[in-house]
Amino acid sequence: MALMTLNFQSHYLNSNHEVSVVLPDKPWKATPAEFYGSGRRYPVLWLLHGTFGDHSDWIRKSNVELYACERDVIVVMPSALNSDYVDWPSFGTGYGMGTYLVDELMPLVRNWLPASARREDNFIAGLSMGGGGVLKYALAHPELFAGAAVLSSSLRDAEHLKPHAHLAAHEFRAKVLSGEIALGAMPFGGGVNVREMNVVSKYPTVGDYIASIENTWDRFLEAARAKVDLPDLYVSCGTKDFAFAGYQRFETLAKELGVRATFEAVEGYVHEWRFWDLAIEKALDHFGLRRDAGNPF
Repeated sequence: MALMTLNFQSHYLNSNHEVSVVLPDKPWKATPAEFYGSGRRYPVLWLLHGTFGDHSDWIRKSNVELYACERDVIVVMPSALNSDYVDWPSFGTGYGMGTYLVDELMPLVRNWLPASARREDNFIAGLSMGGGGVLKYALAHPELFAGAAVLSSSLRDAEHLKPHAHLAAHEFRAKVLSGEIALGAMPFGGGVNVREMNVVSKYPTVGDYIASIENTWDRFLEAARAKVDLPDLYVSCGTKDFAFAGYQRFETLAKELGVRATFEAVEGYVHEWRFWDLAIEKALDHFGLRRDAGNPF
C-alpha cells in the first residue's frame, strides 16, 4: 500500500495537524497510466485512536495497512489529542475536533484523494476514546456512514449527573474538587472522574452537557425511538476489559430498542492492541469489504 502523512494547518483545530492515510496500491499487472488515471473512487474507513494516542497508533500497532490492502480501502487516521472527538472551545485558541472531522477533513480527503463520498462507501471505527467518538459521529451524522465499529467502548451515560443539572459548570467543578460530589476512578460508574469533570466544565451548566451529543446514552435512546437510520453498528469488547460492563449495558439497551447492531464479546482479552487488531479485521469483514478486492502484498 501507499502510506502518506499529511501535515496541514487546520481551520477548526487552530493548529498544525497530522493525519496518516493508507491508499490503495497499484496491482502488479496494471500500468501506472491505467491505475492512476482510472478515476476510480475508493471506500473509506475513518479510523480513530484512543486516549494518549495519535495518528500513527493504528499503523504502528496493528495490521490495518494489510487489511486495507486486501480490500482496496482508503484508511484515514487523524490525531485528536485527548479531545473525546468533540469541540473544546475553552482549550487554547479553540480545538474543534467534533466539527473538524466532518466539515474539514472529509472535504479535504474527498477533493484531494480518490475517496468516495457515498454513504455506502464510508465507514467509521475507533478504539476506547475513539469508540466513543464513533458513537458521537454516528449519532450526530448518521447520513455519512454505512457502518460504525465501536471497539472497547460504549455509550456514555449521564444519569448520575442529572441531580446536578442546575449547577453552573464552575459550581460543579468546585463541588467535585472539594469532595462534595464524589470523585471516581473510571468513566462508567463509581462517581465523577477528572476527565468527566473537565468535559462538563466546557458547558455553561451541567444541564447543557446532559443535552449535548456527549451524552450518547440519551442521544441513542432518542435516535432509536425516532427510528433514525443509524449506521450498521458493530460493537466488540474483550471479556476482561474494564469497559466490558458498559459494553453489556449497551448490548442490552440496543436489543431492547430493536436497533440494528452486532455485538461480539471476545473471551480473555483486556484493553489491548492484540484485541483491537483482531477486532478491526472483523469489523471490516462485517461491513462486507471483500478481502480479495485488492493487492495482498
